[in-house]
Amino acid sequence: MQFLAQPVGAAHYLLVGAVLFVCGVICMTTKRNALGVLMGIELVLNGANVNFIAFSQPALRADRGLALGLDGQVVAIFVIVLAAAEAAVALAIVLNFYNNHGTVDVDEADELKG
Repeated sequence: MQFLAQPVGAAHYLLVGAVLFVCGVICMTTKRNALGVLMGIELVLNGANVNFIAFSQPALRADRGLALGLDGQVVAIFVIVLAAAEAAVALAIVLNFYNNHGTVDVDEADELKG
């Protein structure tokens, strides 16, 4: 249990963010279901958020001044708001696609209806 006594540093947060990002990219590229692709996009955005917050630590800041260092948190909140809007629009598109095609498989979207 010695490894649990060590402090969690910025490298650990960056590793978690990178793992989330890579899992999201893999999910986006391998899934054929539109909902799976949306989940991959959310994983990518959350991985970026973890990295933004990790880079806002005072030890990693370029100025290391007396600023509050809330840049990463502000950007992360902005990305969360954009992700919520993106999820709402994407789910509306998926519902419309399901009503038109009877499936949410993105390979079935090979024809355009006008």
